[in-house]
Amino acid sequence: MSVTFDHTRIRVSDLEKSIDWYCQTCGFEVLKRTDKSPSGNQLAHLQIPGSSHKLELTYSDDYKVDFPEDLVHTCIRVDDIVAYCEMLEKLDLRLDLWPENWREKFADGKKMAFITDPDGYEVEILEH
Repeated sequence: MSVTFDHTRIRVSDLEKSIDWYCQTCGFEVLKRTDKSPSGNQLAHLQIPGSSHKLELTYSDDYKVDFPEDLVHTCIRVDDIVAYCEMLEKLDLRLDLWPENWREKFADGKKMAFITDPDGYEVEILEH
């Protein structure tokens, strides 16, 4: 029997804004969209090229996105975290990139940063 980990679903408050954010900042591409799932939600399945895991963004206008801070986060890996963080800063998306002094922090030790999506979900960034 073969088992794989296929996707993770998160609820979002603005589907278009979230799709744009994940595609611009994290390199996701839209695989497919559904305007009305069996449960009435709008769905967007995103995937980073070369990755088998997908991110399912789910929107419903009758659902308020509200969760405790630091409850859920996703993680992406990049080849060069310094170059990646510099690219993020140039996007002018008012990103919450932290640690604030990431250039100094990356001089020694583990290179890890975080950005926060429009709904408050954290995306961890690790170097390969």
